Parts: sequence; structure tokens; C-alpha cells
Amino acid sequence: MKRAISLPPPSERQLAAARALDEALRSQLAKVNLGLSPISLALAYADWAMQLASSPGQQMLLAQRALALSQKVIGSPLQRPLAAETESHPTPVDDPRFNDPAWRQWPFSVLKESFQATHAWWHEAAQVEGVSSHHRHVVDFFTRQALDALSPSNWLLTNPEAIKKGHESLGQSWLKGYQHLALDLLDRQQQKGMAASGRLKPLAFKVGQDVAITPGKVVFRNKLIELIQYTPTTATVYPQPLLIVPSCIMKYYILDLSPANSMVRYLVGQGHTVFMISWRNPDASDRELGMQDYLQLGVMDAMAAVKSRTGAPRIHAVGYCLGGTFLAIVAAALGRRQPQSHRRGQSKDQHRRHDDAVALDALPELASVTLLAAQTDFSEPGELGVFIDDAQLKTLRESMARTGYLSGKQMAGSFQFLNSRDLVWSRSTRRYLMGQDEVGNDMMSWNADVTRLPERMHNEYLSSLFLNNALATGNYRVAGVGVALMDIRAPRLLVGTTRDHVSPWQSVYKIHLLTDTQTTFILAAGGHNAGIVSEPGHRGRSYQIDSAEKGHAWVDPDTWATQAPVVEGSWWEAMHQWLRERSGKPVPAPGIDAKTVLGDAPGDYVMVRYAD
Repeated sequence: MKRAISLPPPSERQLAAARALDEALRSQLAKVNLGLSPISLALAYADWAMQLASSPGQQMLLAQRALALSQKVIGSPLQRPLAAETESHPTPVDDPRFNDPAWRQWPFSVLKESFQATHAWWHEAAQVEGVSSHHRHVVDFFTRQALDALSPSNWLLTNPEAIKKGHESLGQSWLKGYQHLALDLLDRQQQKGMAASGRLKPLAFKVGQDVAITPGKVVFRNKLIELIQYTPTTATVYPQPLLIVPSCIMKYYILDLSPANSMVRYLVGQGHTVFMISWRNPDASDRELGMQDYLQLGVMDAMAAVKSRTGAPRIHAVGYCLGGTFLAIVAAALGRRQPQSHRRGQSKDQHRRHDDAVALDALPELASVTLLAAQTDFSEPGELGVFIDDAQLKTLRESMARTGYLSGKQMAGSFQFLNSRDLVWSRSTRRYLMGQDEVGNDMMSWNADVTRLPERMHNEYLSSLFLNNALATGNYRVAGVGVALMDIRAPRLLVGTTRDHVSPWQSVYKIHLLTDTQTTFILAAGGHNAGIVSEPGHRGRSYQIDSAEKGHAWVDPDTWATQAPVVEGSWWEAMHQWLRERSGKPVPAPGIDAKTVLGDAPGDYVMVRYAD
């Protein structure tokens, strides 16, 4: 009888050395791939290529489509003179890169239409049957990114606008563009040197001087947040104070920029007592702060402080982006403590720990919940979904394990990548090919004021919400008990934006499926930030708005968009009107209790910046 060969298991030292070697290799590969997992990209393209290779019928269809598109491009110059005779007003182009009339002239028209045909063909080619939906999304997204880099609008010799402007300026626009490029390259090198020495480039708009200047006081502070109470500017105020929960992936003053476009200043001017959370910018020592800390130390502690400092039993709450997700979770947890007609037995959950129940019972009731560009169902997260899979998260975890946080630079790079057409290529075209000066503004300065996220919190956020969609499925837990969005009892105002790459409005809208309370939905023109910062008086602002009463039936997003009326102007005015209808009769404006004041707004936490 042969004896089985057995070997001792590898020692802890050997395992640690092996893991270190693996992580070092993956780290270098991720750097080459702009921080992305090469394994994730390779798996997506391998899935697509193998499915296409085993689908000769699909190959034939794609070949036919390529031939048809090629014939259309070749034949379009011959058809254009005839079309020009019948069309006095050419149809505008959907892609703003090609809106100039010069793109309708040969040979640039052929370049433009060849590019657009290639773009359309690759989009169809990515939709191969049998490829997983995530891999299909990855292939489509990254192929589109590569094609956008090759757009004829990005190159001097193939951009008629740049050529025309150069001729008209006798080459001065080209020279100026070259100077811009040289200065930007020099500035990048200087910033690298400053970062290596721990220094930071000053912001164009100084916090507390140019932005975040609405008068107020810091009235509460813990290790994660400062709470700002803004000074009333009206003789009377509504009795229910308003707490704003901004996203912790950004500095709070996106909602308090320059006075002309500050949501905080607007709301205070309408008679609301406004409180704002200012999140602490974490460092390596905060690596163990998790989602529960952000809910408890952030949202819940802020709500308790608002109740303590105003004595108000009911408050309005507004959450923006990830802050809105946090607020929705807390609102669902609070809903469990209140009696509901459809729930049998006692209103309080018998499985909740006593201390947790006491903490929830100390919080004020929510008079309303407003969610701004905030996702609660992550089954369709939009373009962000290309970064969320097991291989990508493994690469991200290994990166954060070395530092204890996700750096602001990494986050900013991801968001820039999502909208590279506008933030990278169109900007480069204007600056380097057209020689246009870049006029800075408060939002661009805010965008450069990046923040970090703690390692544990970011891991839990991506795994539980993005990867497993735990909140929408009722599997997310607060204080050890699962919560469901159907437990939210307060009326809700939801705001989505038409060009949001971070929180697509259709995904924001899906909360209608998960709740049946009274809901008003606003679809504002603009992107994730510019659509939210929509001050009254700004030209070109518009929005759609419609309401669904408690117990509403489902209306899909496309049908809603065709039925909801369009209103010209700022949706902030609609928000104020909605809040006013759910507020009590105004009362004399109280002052801020001097005993609670810890310092002047904007506080200390917002000032913390890091060189990474």
C-alpha cells in the first residue's frame, strides 16, 4: 500500500512574502492601467472576443453594418449638395464637438462622419449575445474612451475650427495654444515637486474668504464632523430647521460657493434655519472608520445636535450624493421606530440593542426627506459600474491597505475619466488648439479641493451597496438590524440631473419602486454638480417636476420624462415652495445660542487639505 505524500503547509512568513510579491506586481500593473485592474479589463475583452469568435452570424451582421456605414460615409459628400438645396436650416448635431458649420464641408465632413460611423459600429459590436452585462458595459465604455481620444476634433490638422482660427489670427491662436501646453506641463511638474515636499498649490477661490462665506457658527463637533448653524437673515423663520448632509467625497461648500450661487444663502434668505455637516478630511489613523460610523457620528449625531440646539421635535433633511444615501439609510432606520399600519406587533424592533434603540429615540422626527442626485438602488449605477467588480475592488483594496485611505487624487481621476469627453478632450481642444484662455470659477476651485475616504468605509460602501445592492434589497443593517427603504414615512423630494455620470437620474428615480410615500421628483438640466448648483436668475436653467401621492403606481422613467411639465428657471424655487408647504407657520427668528458656539463658519475641518 502506497503511503500518501504529504507536505507541511507554507509558513506564515512564506505566505506573507507571496502576498507581498503578488500585491507589488498588481500595483505596478494598475499604475500602467491608470489605477485600473488589468485582470478586470482582460476578462471583459476576453469574454467579448470569445463570444464573438463563436458567433459567425453576429460577425456577418457586423460586417454588413460596417459595409453599410462605409457606403453611407462615402456617399454623403455626393448627397450633401442636394440636401443643402432643400434644407435652409441644417439639423443641429447631437455631438457638440461638431456643431461648427465647417464640419459640414469636405474633407472634414468625411472625417467627422467616419468617426461617428466607427463610434456607432463599435457600440453595436460591444452588444454581442452571451457576454455578461458587466463585461459588455466595460467593453463599450473603454472602447468609447479610446475612440474619443482619436476624435478628429482633438487634432490640429483635422479640426477645421482650429485651422480657421489660426488663419484668422495669423497663427497667434496656435502660438498661444502651444504656450498653454508648455505652461500646463511645467505646472504639472511643479505640482509633483510640491506634493513630494508636502506643499499644496493655493486654491483660486479661498475658503472662508471667496467661497463658504455665508455667516454662521460651528455649534457641534466630534471626530468625524463639524455642524454649522447659519445665522438667520429674516425676521421670521419656519419652525422646522433644515439639516443638509453633503457627500463626504467632496467638501461641503459645493452648496455654499460664491454668494451668487450659494444654496445655503438662498435657503437662509427664504426663512429656513439651516444646519450643514462639514465632514472631516480623514488621514491614515482613520482607516477603521466604517459606514456605521458615518451614519452614527455623522448623520445621527448631527440630527441629535439640531434637536438639542433648537428644541425642534421635527426637522427637514436634505442629502446630496452619498450624503443622500446616508440620509435615506437613517430615514429608513427611523421609520422602524414608528407605528405602521402594515406591521404587526409593537412598533419598536425587539431585536435592536437597547443602547441603539435609545440613540434612535433621541433623534427628531423627519418632517421631510430631500435627496439630491442620490442613489438608493445601485443595480444600475451608470458609468461608475465599470469600476465595480471583484477584480477592480481587489486592486483598490490593496492600494488602500498601503495608505489607509482612498486619496482625493484617485477619486478626482475617476470622476474625470467618467466624463473625459468634456473634462479632458474638449477642454484640451479649446485650450491647446484654439488658444482660448481658461476662465476659472468657484466650482473649478472647489473641484480642486479634493478629499479622502477611509479604507474601511470605502470598502464597505462599494461592497455592500454597489456590489451587493444591500440597501435596495433590504439587507443593509443599521445597529444590527436590517432596514428597508419602504420604512421611510416622511414625504420626499427627489432631484436628478439630465447629464449625471455619477448618479444617473433613472437610477435615482428607481426609489419609486421601493417606497410608496408621497414623492415629488424633479429632473434638472445639467450634470451631477452643475445641475444641483442652479441658482435663480441663471440663464438657461430649466427642470421638469411631477408628484406621486402615497400608494402611487409605478411609472417608468421614460414615460415620466415625456409627461412631466417643463418649467423655466431654477428648481431651488420649487424646492423652497415644497418645503414651505410642509412647514409650520413662521415664528420669530431665534439667535444662535452663544453657549453652543465652538467657532465661526466655515470651521476647521473644511480647511484640511493633503498633498496627495
